[in-house]
This record gives sequence, C-alpha cells and structure tokens, in this order.
Amino acid sequence: MKKMITCFVTTVFLTMGFTNHTYAYSYKVKSGDTLSQISKKHKVTVSQLKYWNKLKSDRINVNQVLQIKPAKKSTTTKTTSTTAKPVKVLKMKASAYTGNCKGCSGKTATGLNLKKNPDLKVISVDPKVIPLGSKVYVEGYGYAIAGDTGGALKGNKIDVFIPNQKKALNWGVKTVTVKVYKK
Repeated sequence: MKKMITCFVTTVFLTMGFTNHTYAYSYKVKSGDTLSQISKKHKVTVSQLKYWNKLKSDRINVNQVLQIKPAKKSTTTKTTSTTAKPVKVLKMKASAYTGNCKGCSGKTATGLNLKKNPDLKVISVDPKVIPLGSKVYVEGYGYAIAGDTGGALKGNKIDVFIPNQKKALNWGVKTVTVKVYKK
C-alpha cells in the first residue's frame, strides 16, 4: 500500500510539476518543433507541457500557442513561494540509465513504469543520501523525482533516467550539483 501511495504521489508531482498554474508566457509552435525540443528549450518536462496545455498526445500544430512555465507567485502574497529552498545541496557522480535495455523491466523501486511513461524525469539514488520520493534538481538534467534505487548507487552517486539508450550512453559520467527539496 505504501508503495502504491508513493507511486501515486510521485506521478502527481511529475505530471503537475513543482509550480502553480498562473502562466508566465506563451510559445507559438513553429514548423519542425516537437514537444521534446520545446521542453528542453524552456527547461520543463514534456509531461508538464502536456498537463499545462491539456494535450492528450504528443501532436502539436504550427501556430498553436502553448502555455509555458507557470509564473511565480507574487512576493507580496502570504502564500508559499514556488521557489522553495533546497534542504540540501550535494555534489554527486551522475551516470544515466534507460528502461529499454535487454532484461530491464522499466519499473522503478517506487512502482513507476518508465516504458509506459518515457517522459518522466526520474533519478535512481542511494535512499540513505536522498530519500525516495524527494523532489530534486539535477544540474544538466532538470527537475526530477528520486524514484528508483540501484545496486551500484552507494553514497553520492545517482543515475538519471533517459529513455533513449544511445542518449543514455552519451550522458557518460559527470559530476553534478543536486538540490534536494522536501518530499
């Protein structure tokens, strides 16, 4: 039951993103644009773009206007800021993994199905360092959820999920800054 609840909460965070829903700006789709390219350009996930724009598929049209990146709440309101401070900042060794390799199930330790949801931003962690379910920001990767574990991940090591095996291999091994936020 706990695993099911963690999976549900993680999916909600990944679908909705980490911000409110007052939009900061719009983007007009140009010929040749894809949701993936637009998401990378604006440093958001494809899932967020689809959620914010109520898209049921990855199909977009030239001249379509997409809402991008919800605005931060005004600092004059008494509501919580959308730019929360991290509870810890770590330097970590980051490699990449994919759910599409031979023998890979595509399911995370928290129950996420990466084969069915390739646009999810998920990292594998040592849960003693970063608790499962934590929201994180990984330099060079973006916002994600600590949703998986790995046998070789001890201490300050993470794996970032990249659905394409070739791109995952091209990631290599990098030293990155990881900001960890409250669950």
